[in-house]
Amino acid sequence: MFRIVSSRSSPRARLRRLARPLVTAATYTRGFHLFTGLLLGVAVAMVYPGLEGDGGLGHRVALLAMPVPILTAFGLIAEARRFEGFQARLLLRPGDESDIAVTRSQTWPDRWRTALWLVLRVELGWLGLAPAASAIFTGVAMIGSPATGDGLAFDGASFPGGAAHWWLVPLGLAVIVAALAYLVGAGLLLTVLAKRLLGPSASEKLAALERRTEQLLEHNRLARELHDSIGHALSVTVLQAGAARQLLDTDPAFADRALDAIEVTGRQALEDLERMLLLLRDAPEPAAPRPGLAELKVLADTTRCAGAAVEVRVLGSLDAVPAVISREGYRIVQESLTNVLRHAGPVPVEVTVAVHGHEVELTVRNDTPSAEVGRRGAGGGSGSGLRGIRERAALLGGEATAGPHDGYWRVHARLPLRWAS
Repeated sequence: MFRIVSSRSSPRARLRRLARPLVTAATYTRGFHLFTGLLLGVAVAMVYPGLEGDGGLGHRVALLAMPVPILTAFGLIAEARRFEGFQARLLLRPGDESDIAVTRSQTWPDRWRTALWLVLRVELGWLGLAPAASAIFTGVAMIGSPATGDGLAFDGASFPGGAAHWWLVPLGLAVIVAALAYLVGAGLLLTVLAKRLLGPSASEKLAALERRTEQLLEHNRLARELHDSIGHALSVTVLQAGAARQLLDTDPAFADRALDAIEVTGRQALEDLERMLLLLRDAPEPAAPRPGLAELKVLADTTRCAGAAVEVRVLGSLDAVPAVISREGYRIVQESLTNVLRHAGPVPVEVTVAVHGHEVELTVRNDTPSAEVGRRGAGGGSGSGLRGIRERAALLGGEATAGPHDGYWRVHARLPLRWAS
């Protein structure tokens, strides 16, 4: 059975949509924000020109104009923007506060925008809340008037009593609904003004975008750190565990050394993981220092435990290498050794660190058992290891290459020292 469903919403759905603002918390918090603006205007009016006036145009204009100089002077104070921003976030944009700034004014345009916001906020208190409140009380008087004998009056308007004037009841309800709709509109207008006048300036938006970009770059860097550190640890652990299992009965001493290597490598990996998690959580505890080129001997020892004969040569003084270059250079060598274990196995490896006047040169060279192994090293796996090496070098203004060279597989990186000075 087919049923035709009209694309138009039902009267009940339209009624719910129209009544939704009346059950939304933001409507009432915005009304309270309008009320605070009205109170400020009333406080100024009590000094001059006074609330008891003739009600003429001149008196009404004076009520609106007198707060302007005071509000402008306060808005030009740098901290006023922070104060108003917190209020606007809490009352105008509850749960969605990203588009209202809560920082002090950094420039004079920010101060003038804050001053304009304060003036409009108080004026909307007068022009938004006061007429709406008056209309609501008038509507209440209209609804209650037919139930009385003499009628009711409010704000200069009188309504006759008696059941014959029953028509005042629906008319009063209509007045109240219109006043509430007017109040909702005033709150929405105040919210739009807050976003425009208290929102981040172009320079603040650019600074926020730069911070977000730096955060993403930092997360990418930590991802590479995890790949290099944990990947190396797992490669060494797998090889050591396999060798220990095979030689457990025939060579217990080797199996014992292999288990020691697994323990040391695992402990180092856990330290790296804890440090990176602290950075990701923005924890107040200082993270452990990252290893640098001076720790290559420890890295070589753990790699030797996996069966690879690693020889490390350092030409020049590592004291001349800046910390950032040293840390990234360590990761490049670590990833290179991981690739050797994964793709070539426990083969002899030569690691050379040469510190020249303006650059540090890293070379990791290993035997290739066959041409097929060389091709696997060049393109096997996901390729993320070699790509990470090239990215690290490029971010430091250097370059890195990997491929067959003089019968060996070689990773070669050149990192300029001037970029970190």
